[in-house]
Amino acid sequence: MYKDFYGLRANPFNVNPDPRYLFLTRHTEEALACLTYGIQSRKGFVLLTGEVGTGKTTLINKLLEWLRLQQVATAFIFNSRLNTPQFLDYMMADFGIPCDSKAKSQILLRLYNWLLDRYRAGETAVLIVDEAQNLSDEVLEEIRMLTNLETFTEKLLQIVLVGQPELEQKLKQPQLRQLRQRLTLRAKTHPLTLDETKAYVQQRLRIAGSNGHEIFDPESLVAIHRYANGIPRVINLLCEHCLVSAFVDQQKVIAPPVVDGVARDFDLGDGTAAGVMTPPPPAPGVEKFDLVEALRSLATIADRLRDEEKDLPKEGKL
Repeated sequence: MYKDFYGLRANPFNVNPDPRYLFLTRHTEEALACLTYGIQSRKGFVLLTGEVGTGKTTLINKLLEWLRLQQVATAFIFNSRLNTPQFLDYMMADFGIPCDSKAKSQILLRLYNWLLDRYRAGETAVLIVDEAQNLSDEVLEEIRMLTNLETFTEKLLQIVLVGQPELEQKLKQPQLRQLRQRLTLRAKTHPLTLDETKAYVQQRLRIAGSNGHEIFDPESLVAIHRYANGIPRVINLLCEHCLVSAFVDQQKVIAPPVVDGVARDFDLGDGTAAGVMTPPPPAPGVEKFDLVEALRSLATIADRLRDEEKDLPKEGKL
């Protein structure tokens, strides 16, 4: 309803992961280059991780757009709440590989022959799994086994695992060490800096048809970055509702009080909705408490106590 009022052709802050709106920061360019290099070089396994709302799915959609232009066969699994048979069935269907049998051996044989045919034709296939932090250990192990589909020199199937930082922690489990060892490339998405936030908002407005007239006051952009902690999804949320609120009041330029009001409505004052806890400032005259350093010190003390306990005679231990 506000598009005509602000001279826009489209909604600039839609939360859908539209690849047209991909904002290329240095980190994003590095991540995209890592993904494309891993696929083109047939590295087998590539990992993409990042905090919630930092643009992983938008980046993956851009990658899928490029792969389809290159006529690369792709399977994109976005629902990771699947057991092993469901996972294999979904993958085969998305690749467009017909298989009448539900037997796992027949599915894998059909997949292997299909991949070999593509390899002989100089082509490859890419499996992308989003929200991979939710995959069970059994499905992750099945994915690892898929990398055994190979020739003497190259992997036949390229796999991209995408997930939140919890995925990295999950892969550190001893039972998944074989999978972890096969990850040849790792990429990450990051929150935006203040300058990147300003450029991000301006780019989305430009793509949506803005003629360059100021819509957000410069101080409003500073406030948006502060409330969103640089998380693109939260930036979109704030900007969208700021446009609606300012339109209702017929304000052509969005001032900081509008941002403050929207942030209050979404409980963003302390940064918790952006996934980041903002620590309170230290009291005047009191030395700042470094929690990370304190935890490290506690860990060091605990390690030292364990070492000393090992050196005690058996009867001397507690």
